[in-house]
Amino acid sequence: MSLKRLVAWLGWEMIEVSLAEKAVAILGGGVAIGLLLVITNWALPGPSVISVVTSMGASAVLLFAVPHGPLSQPWPVCGGHVLSAIIGVACARWIAPTALAGACAVGLAIGAMIQCRCIHPPGGATALAAVIGRAAIRDRGFDFVWCPVALNALVMVILAVAVNFPFRWRRYPAILSRAPRPVPVPVAGRALTHDEIAAAVRSLDSFIDISEEDLVRLVNRLCPPPEKP
Repeated sequence: MSLKRLVAWLGWEMIEVSLAEKAVAILGGGVAIGLLLVITNWALPGPSVISVVTSMGASAVLLFAVPHGPLSQPWPVCGGHVLSAIIGVACARWIAPTALAGACAVGLAIGAMIQCRCIHPPGGATALAAVIGRAAIRDRGFDFVWCPVALNALVMVILAVAVNFPFRWRRYPAILSRAPRPVPVPVAGRALTHDEIAAAVRSLDSFIDISEEDLVRLVNRLCPPPEKP
């Protein structure tokens, strides 16, 4: 197996981002989780904080490493966590076997997020935490939805706006980001090459939530080569 084939199998993306982009992602994620630990420890003192903040750690990766991804936008973050928390609490209260309650919570949370167009993968962890969390979580009932889950999600979004704002290429939410410097347009009727598309992606200096190969196929469907006479 060739190295290129092995890289494709592993899903290792070749697009590189700048040191500044990496530094902002590291700093933003660290500050966000530090603040959320304080908030959650205030709302749920003791070991229960671990179950809740774990899912927010996954959200931090999306908001600060992939701020322009569709799964990282404010509605998926807030809606995904809140819907999942409601479903998780309901399953914990009304389904006795823990394994069945956990399975239903995650499955139904996925369905609700798809239906409401707020898919946010960490929401699955929030739903599960409501079921398998410690007594401090279960005793809060539906209050768990608003504090700490909804509060944490809102704080995370506000922090993402604030941390990303000074950097024009990664302002959050995605609609606030300025357009990058224009990339030369290829000759009309000619399919774009992989290297040209990769160069355009690199010019954004941000992680893109789509694989290189899928992006190449998508662009070349939009700009197909001319048909042979």
